[in-house]
Amino acid sequence: MSTVTGVSAADELPGPDGRKPLAGDRASTGRLGDRLFGGAATLSGVIVIAMVSLIAVFLVAQALPALTNNSENFFTSRVWAPGGAQPAFGILEFLWTTVAASTIAMTLAVPVGVAVALFLTQYAPMWMRRPAASLVDLLAAVPSIVYGLWGLLTFRAFVKPVEQFLQDNFGWFPLFAPTRITGGTIFFIGIVLAIMVLPIVTALSREVFDQTPTAHKEGALALGATQWEMIRTAVLPFGKPGVISASMLALGRALGETIAVTFLVSALSDGSEWTWSLFNGGETFASKIANNAAEFSNPSKTGAYIAAGLVLFVLTFVVNSIARIVIERRKAFTE
Repeated sequence: MSTVTGVSAADELPGPDGRKPLAGDRASTGRLGDRLFGGAATLSGVIVIAMVSLIAVFLVAQALPALTNNSENFFTSRVWAPGGAQPAFGILEFLWTTVAASTIAMTLAVPVGVAVALFLTQYAPMWMRRPAASLVDLLAAVPSIVYGLWGLLTFRAFVKPVEQFLQDNFGWFPLFAPTRITGGTIFFIGIVLAIMVLPIVTALSREVFDQTPTAHKEGALALGATQWEMIRTAVLPFGKPGVISASMLALGRALGETIAVTFLVSALSDGSEWTWSLFNGGETFASKIANNAAEFSNPSKTGAYIAAGLVLFVLTFVVNSIARIVIERRKAFTE
């Protein structure tokens, strides 16, 4: 049975040797250049896997001694006092701030980035496509510190009325409950992160949409589909794995962004009131570690911060693994 992308189920049936028809036979020409390239590619892959594994081992080895001496629940407490004879530290505030800000960023950036990519590849005239794509790509070249200063000095004034509107009209909902924070809120840093990751989503989505086979698009149009129906039945299914990959790369940057968030976010003092509101302050894992690097004065304190970094490492690894699984499941529909 043919799919909307023209790939038949027969394409996935194994041959007499048990190998799928679309899989290569890994044959080599035997030439020196071929062998060198294959060896270099294999070595690069091994180095990357080894580096990630060693980082994970280092983080676990450094974090475990501190975690065994922790007097608070690591995941449900927001107390952060890693010094003293009885260290106490919990990551609830950092985890919520990191996840909430990244979720806002992705909620805003992915639809806008996909829409811009579709416009550039399917609707924009040819003379406009390359200059417009270059302008979007330039956003990715802006340093994080510039985004931080721009957000603090200029953009904050435009977002504050929106926050006030949401608090006045939807304050009954816990996520929009009013707070006394006047500086950078979780909602605000989420919007700034969305602007920062938008070029990643747009550029990669544009590349994959542009690779949609012409036969698929012309086939849909020949059957009487409108421009939007052709995009919905041919372009979007073909580009879905690419969009997922772009979103995961963007999410990785949003989770780990440090400098801009450090500039923007309003840190909460110890013992201050804390709610689940998006208009509250807080610190992400990255900004907390960056702001308190001077406290790495003994193994106990250092271990506490490394334990927080380990959670961010695991969070990023899990998100990327889920994306990899989703992409593999969609692979048969796009080849």
